[in-house]
Amino acid sequence: MRLTQKHIWGIKAGVHLISLGFFINLVWLTFNNGFGADPVEGITHFTGIAALNTLVVALLISPIAKFAKQGMLVRCRRVVGIYSFAWATLHMATFFALDLAFNFAFLWEEIVTRPYMTVGAVGWLILLALTVTSTSAIQRKMGAKWQKLHNTVYLAALLVPIHYYWSVKSGLIEPAIYILLSVGLLAIRWKSIKRIVIRPAVRRT
Repeated sequence: MRLTQKHIWGIKAGVHLISLGFFINLVWLTFNNGFGADPVEGITHFTGIAALNTLVVALLISPIAKFAKQGMLVRCRRVVGIYSFAWATLHMATFFALDLAFNFAFLWEEIVTRPYMTVGAVGWLILLALTVTSTSAIQRKMGAKWQKLHNTVYLAALLVPIHYYWSVKSGLIEPAIYILLSVGLLAIRWKSIKRIVIRPAVRRT
């Protein structure tokens, strides 16, 4: 069975409902002592994992669409990617507001002096750029530059789980699994990534 536009609308509606459900769960846990003795850490972890999971799902869509020969499925990638950015922004805002008390000087110092924060900030900036340029109108205006920019999602796919790995003090198995998963997703796209890397190098020579 081939997916139709109605199926895509249904899938997108499901993405919205699932994301809303996770947000409601976050709010419920926050106001009902669901995060235990350190709610700030709990909220930060929840939003960070949500951002990472949605990024992984966004990266999975293209391989699944190709394997299942369902090209229409790719149209769901943007909405999942936007939710990844939304969760990443909430993750960063939680740290900025609750850990740093809205102190921009402390935030800058953290980003500059702590490698895991540097990596996380770069990952967030990539997701920001991808989200801002995700509309059809901007894609047409940017032309070939749009694809070059959106290829940076492969870099974000590595940086975000590395940020997670470096940020935890114990329990390294889960973040290590995410790194391996991201490497696997990039390996699936090896031909595309190789083409992206080699072409600019050939032109320079």
